[in-house]
Amino acid sequence: MRYLGLDLGTKTLGVAISDKTNMLAYPYKTLRFSDSDFASILNELLSIIKDNNITEIALGLPKNMDSSLGFAAQRSKEFENILKEKTNVPITLIDERLTSVMAHNILHNNDKKAIKHKKIVDEVAACLILESFIKMKG
Repeated sequence: MRYLGLDLGTKTLGVAISDKTNMLAYPYKTLRFSDSDFASILNELLSIIKDNNITEIALGLPKNMDSSLGFAAQRSKEFENILKEKTNVPITLIDERLTSVMAHNILHNNDKKAIKHKKIVDEVAACLILESFIKMKG
């Protein structure tokens, strides 16, 4: 039984997974798709959920700084609905304001070159979302 963290972007889905104790979050993978074509990554995501015995999902909800919900939040809610149709795993929406900025800072502070940031920043952001979820559960 493990948790999954998801950071949904316009063309990528950052995936993070908890350890077996559900205390730590680790970058797992970045899934890529074109222009909100969620169907193209759904089978792979469902395989990740099944293969890792995922029992709960934390999906980032990108709120505006004033806590209002904009286009990006609507995209996450649409993705949540698609996942609910395909899996019985409970999904919790987690406020993800500034997680991408924090992810870039973490990578920069750990001497990762900016060019490499783009490849893993979504996974790191998914970790931050999952860490928030783990703290909330604890």
